[in-house]
Amino acid sequence: MTIRRAFEGRPYGSLPGSVDGPGRVPSADPDFAPPTSRAPTKGRVPVTTRSLSVRARRAALPVALCAGLATAVTACSSDPDEGTNGVGKLSATDIEGKARTAADGADAVHLSGTLVSKGGSYRIDMRLKGTGATGTVTSKNSTFTLLRVGDELFLKADAGFWSHKDKGGDPGSAAAGKQLDDKYVKVPSGDPSYQELRGFTDKSALLKGMLGLQGELSKGDRSKVGEVRTIRVKAGEDGEGGTLDVSLQGTPYPLRFERAGGAGVLELGDWNQDFALAPPSKDATVDYGSRLPKR
Repeated sequence: MTIRRAFEGRPYGSLPGSVDGPGRVPSADPDFAPPTSRAPTKGRVPVTTRSLSVRARRAALPVALCAGLATAVTACSSDPDEGTNGVGKLSATDIEGKARTAADGADAVHLSGTLVSKGGSYRIDMRLKGTGATGTVTSKNSTFTLLRVGDELFLKADAGFWSHKDKGGDPGSAAAGKQLDDKYVKVPSGDPSYQELRGFTDKSALLKGMLGLQGELSKGDRSKVGEVRTIRVKAGEDGEGGTLDVSLQGTPYPLRFERAGGAGVLELGDWNQDFALAPPSKDATVDYGSRLPKR
């Protein structure tokens, strides 16, 4: 069959019967009318693109509100102590107790910060353990190193410390200062300064004296000391009796302590990390016997 014969005798716009029934397309039917030309049914509003858009927006609004509400509920119901050691759920008194127990049970600690007392202000940086300590103490006019191994206590300072440079000094003390410059001077146990200096090297005594909170305890904010999550315990309504930040990760060690009355701020770290302790060599040590040189 040729193309001409296939369409012979059919109206314009029709198709062969084998393709589309009688062989007519709608546009070739005299009774066909496009949908847009029909009159709307009585009482029914025509559906337009604009009305569909409005309906879509109305349907989307409650969905969005529900999604937002679900997110808010999830956020509000999340546990602030998730992934922690659970100490944050305890009372302030119990948190402080846990921190003290952890500190007492640790073999070593690194303590640094400021101490303010009637005698002045000190900056300390000490590594402490039960058998001794090493570190520096800085006062207004001097810096010295302390080393304690067992009961043996050594003090090292520059020439200015021994020559009383901060008090004017004299030729004799200046000469003595040069001899003692950067030397470890053994502090006799009978010297009046022994107990005072040893106090900076005694882990138990130092922590007991420094970590005291004064007043009614309450829980403060959750925060961080470095990268470690913490919970704060405060004494007094605004922490005027001191504040203690306790670790929420692992063992609940105290990590930061602000003393009452603005008497200093201390940070505690490297808990249970051991360090070497050994007496200085003999050629680096000066032993004055029962008394230190007067300052």
